[in-house]
Amino acid sequence: MAIAFVYPGQGSQDVGMGRDLAATYKVAADVFAEVDEALGQKLSAIMWEGPKETLTLTENAQPALMAVSMAVMRVLEREKGFSLKDKVRFVAGHSLGEYSALAAAGAFSLSDTAKLLKLRGQAMQKAVPVGQGAMTALLGVGIDVAQKVAEAAAQGECCQVANDNEPTQVVLSGHKTALDRVPEAGKAYGVRRALPLPVSAPFHCALMQPAADAMAEALANVQVNAPVVPLVANVLAAPISDPDEIRKRLVEQVTGTVRWRECVQFMAANGITEVYEIGAGRVLSGLVGRIEKSIKATPIGTPGDIDAVIAALV
Repeated sequence: MAIAFVYPGQGSQDVGMGRDLAATYKVAADVFAEVDEALGQKLSAIMWEGPKETLTLTENAQPALMAVSMAVMRVLEREKGFSLKDKVRFVAGHSLGEYSALAAAGAFSLSDTAKLLKLRGQAMQKAVPVGQGAMTALLGVGIDVAQKVAEAAAQGECCQVANDNEPTQVVLSGHKTALDRVPEAGKAYGVRRALPLPVSAPFHCALMQPAADAMAEALANVQVNAPVVPLVANVLAAPISDPDEIRKRLVEQVTGTVRWRECVQFMAANGITEVYEIGAGRVLSGLVGRIEKSIKATPIGTPGDIDAVIAALV
């Protein structure tokens, strides 16, 4: 059995996430308290009480999702005797989940990770005026068709592949006027459905360059250690461990494609048979199952989840 741990991205958040962890385990409660202190805000109250609209704000959702992932990690390691270094071959994360993965693997401190994600969320939101950007999911087609649709819809504007999530789900991002042309452009390529996404900014496209610049400056001034387990990077679909390369790839990731399908395929090709999704929701578990039938995917986000899998992990 070869294991990888993966960490969810934006969209997995829900009001109440992490509350049962904090109520059950002091080490989990301490994570949420440390994140609150690092950010100078009661993020945990927003996570547990809402309102949902406030939690969904990019600058809140990103550190909140990381906090839940790290609370699970602290319980596994400090309460249950689990060793990431000894038991896990790779870590990976979807977009902001890369920061959670790196924090779990010791590349960033918890406090620094929370501050970086708060800044990342703010910078991504500021990069494009509200209403000028959009994202659309293409369902039923793969990356090759999606790239052709993006090129056809662009007409001189920004329209590019943001997320290659699985073989039949690719997300495009860019100018709203270009994304508005996607459904019609897709007809020529057999696109079954083009679904506009309820997002506040066009993530993972060239319009995010101001946010990439902000992250480059922030990451240059943060301590980055070599992770105890290699990170399968979104923009490479290959493992990295060097601190300078981690900085570089996290900056590239802001404007680059999240190559999630290829990340999972890389892990499968390198012997991974079990993937555990650490944190809120089960989005990545679903994607992994549709990408590689050979991999068993299991979400771990609640005390019950931990109890169900700990015997297999330790």
